[in-house]
Amino acid sequence: MTFGKLLSLAGMAAVMMTGTAIAQDDNLQFAVVPKAMNNPFFDLARDGCMAKAEELGNVECIYIGPVEHETATQAQIITDLITQGVDGLAISVSDTAAATTLIDRAVEAGIAVITFDSDAPDSQRTAYVGTNNREFGTALGEMLLEVGPDGGSYGMISGGAAAPNLAERVDGVRSALEGSNWTEVPGSPTFSNDDSALAIQQAGDLRTANPDMNALVPVGGWPMFAPDGWRNFVDGFKDQVDSGEFALVVADTLPVQLELLEEGYAHALVGQRPYEMGEVAIETLMSIVNGEEVDEIIYTGVDRVTADNVEEFMN
Repeated sequence: MTFGKLLSLAGMAAVMMTGTAIAQDDNLQFAVVPKAMNNPFFDLARDGCMAKAEELGNVECIYIGPVEHETATQAQIITDLITQGVDGLAISVSDTAAATTLIDRAVEAGIAVITFDSDAPDSQRTAYVGTNNREFGTALGEMLLEVGPDGGSYGMISGGAAAPNLAERVDGVRSALEGSNWTEVPGSPTFSNDDSALAIQQAGDLRTANPDMNALVPVGGWPMFAPDGWRNFVDGFKDQVDSGEFALVVADTLPVQLELLEEGYAHALVGQRPYEMGEVAIETLMSIVNGEEVDEIIYTGVDRVTADNVEEFMN
């Protein structure tokens, strides 16, 4: 297999592979395709993929995706991987309709295909590895109820408007808060396209448009992935955060987020396990290629973190 077409995408994507050279003919080539490579969440999935591939020995992990969250670019990358004839694909779906068509094409070409992080359940993919996203959103809503039992108004920040996993999280938050004293503000959720700077800007816009808002619930960790920007945003009303008048409940538990929580720049985090997603994705593709049965849905679990237990997750 050559990587000419893949490398021709250098302006909009990057390739990372195990080892220092292109794989030998007897190696299996599994491609992990994130929504965006500038999202540090997917860095951990990449690390899990690479570690498991090295452990197995005869697997090359090709990590390639759009630099930024661009559904058309992701579709082009998947198309090229199908053309190149990789042995397996693990895709975090940006757009359900586009991905379903491409996944079905890959399966018909004899490529093992799973999704991770974000699913396309109506496609011919063999399995989904990752978070139960509706339950993840429910956990975010439940944490908001713990932080602010008296209720108020809240706004959400999402990522890509067409991302199915994020839509499920938004629904989960709303479901958890149904019948409570919490109400969602107009203009919520906003869609940041996984861009940290834009997510912080949208957080400020939501507060400006809704000056009586009492809580912010990003369903992904994007605004906290730019820690200085997040601190600057929160410092504008830090007294309300410290008093509990304004609640900050945020998705994901990357190291930078845990540090911010410990510093008082969030009340609660609900975390996924992206490193494990990367490991299990490679294991699952290997099982499929070997003709073994795998579970269609493989959930990797969630973590709930507050100031009371944050040190457990920082060690």
